[in-house]
Amino acid sequence: MARRRPPTVHGVCIVDKPAGITSHDVVGQLRKRFSERQIGHAGTLDPDATGVLVVAVGMATRLLQFATASTKTYVGEVVLGIETSTLDAAGEVVATYDMSGVTLVDVQGAVEQHLLGEIDQIPPMVSALKVDGKRLHELARQGVEIERKPRRVTIGRCDVRATSEPHVFAIEVECSAGTYIRSIADDIGHLLGGGAHLRALRRVASGTFNVDRAAPPEICELLPVETIAEGLNRVDVSNDIAQKVSVGGLLPVWEGDGPWAIYADDVLIAVYEAFRNGDAKPTVVLPTASQR
Repeated sequence: MARRRPPTVHGVCIVDKPAGITSHDVVGQLRKRFSERQIGHAGTLDPDATGVLVVAVGMATRLLQFATASTKTYVGEVVLGIETSTLDAAGEVVATYDMSGVTLVDVQGAVEQHLLGEIDQIPPMVSALKVDGKRLHELARQGVEIERKPRRVTIGRCDVRATSEPHVFAIEVECSAGTYIRSIADDIGHLLGGGAHLRALRRVASGTFNVDRAAPPEICELLPVETIAEGLNRVDVSNDIAQKVSVGGLLPVWEGDGPWAIYADDVLIAVYEAFRNGDAKPTVVLPTASQR
């Protein structure tokens, strides 16, 4: 089998994903645009969802774990009284409820009492989560539903406001990676004695990247590799220390909790995390560490 050629294009794209395509479709578009196979994204967006999708190209894919784990911010709308098979507007209506008596204060109260801080969520069957090697949404399309283990997520903020439509409430959610916003909408409906679904989901921020920096996949800028490490603590090291980094050597921890983005001569060469006994070890050592 022929060996795949090493990547020749490196960088980061902050994509504003349009509705109607998958996150994988975005990757496919950028592979064709940059003639580069080694491309990946941080944090799947549903096909109907729009907004910030961080995409790494070439060696930047080795740093995706740090972008994937970052805090996310979403906006969307909770439609009370209508429950769907997918918990969002793409699904079929499975139940309706008279929730005409529910007020904005009621919704805010349900959120404040039950949906802030650390909570457990059961991943929806329509999610991209893999269980035993199969994605849940693939099983759901086959009419199969399996038991899912709850996942602990953190909701730092969930602001609710009324809209011009009766019983439709706008939400803005700041949360940990892996949080299902459609599940929050579903929970709000159940907490208020009925049902609800989510519509118009848009990710407005992923870590340090917000929609103001994003652009559609066909025109988004290819930014430098180090862009993906913007949210990490920066450490500049000497040439002697850089040599140790290039061979994966342990180093004394720096200020803060880490991870630390290690730079030499203003070039990102590695990311280190706390290890033990006051040492830090490399999580990623980039080719730039040995190319200097």
